[in-house]
Amino acid sequence: MGRKDASTARTAVDQYRKQIGKQDYKKTRPMLRATRLKAEAKKTALGVKEVALVLAAILVFLLAFYAFFYLNISNEVDLDLDPDEN
Repeated sequence: MGRKDASTARTAVDQYRKQIGKQDYKKTRPMLRATRLKAEAKKTALGVKEVALVLAAILVFLLAFYAFFYLNISNEVDLDLDPDEN
């Protein structure tokens, strides 16, 4: 008797799996394509961390550029003023 009960339980599981498989086939091709494209876009999208690092690098570069010219111009102004003129 135990074998007969086990075989009916197995059949119920197989029927359930078949139902799930049929539901998956019911999806249309555009839906499957949209799902795949959405997953790929999510995988390749830039994160907030990468954007913040790029902005920080640009800011550091601009500050270094500004500091270089500020120090260069301030040294030239000091050279133009001769203390012996007074």
